[in-house]
Amino acid sequence: MRQTIQQAYELAKDTRERAYAPYSGFKVGAALLTADGDKVYTGCNVENASYGATICAERNAILHAIAEDGIQDYEAIIVVSDDEPPAPPCALCLQVLTEFCSPDMRVILGTLEGIQIEYTLKDLLPHPFDGSKLQKG
Repeated sequence: MRQTIQQAYELAKDTRERAYAPYSGFKVGAALLTADGDKVYTGCNVENASYGATICAERNAILHAIAEDGIQDYEAIIVVSDDEPPAPPCALCLQVLTEFCSPDMRVILGTLEGIQIEYTLKDLLPHPFDGSKLQKG
């Protein structure tokens, strides 16, 4: 059954409630929708006292997708926070997303009240680090 952007938003909003954010209090949920709409992978932020070990919701979702089903084509990632305006993915998350997603993938930002704004991945990170030259034959 094809999932819609609105259904993915609701999953991201629900997943946000499971975020582990005892240090910042800033909960984020994300939902990554496959291009065929058959699957949605969710993630939430998980903080750690050693901030470098913290994982953002967006990276949690993409790593969940890869671990569960391997690399696929993605239509959109929906990110839900309680910020106004809604918080975009951090630069680290954007760079990780560029490793696995098309530059034209939709990045949809929402608050607890609903979807607010949409970008493409290349809008938010127009010049990602290109690791293709690092790959050995």
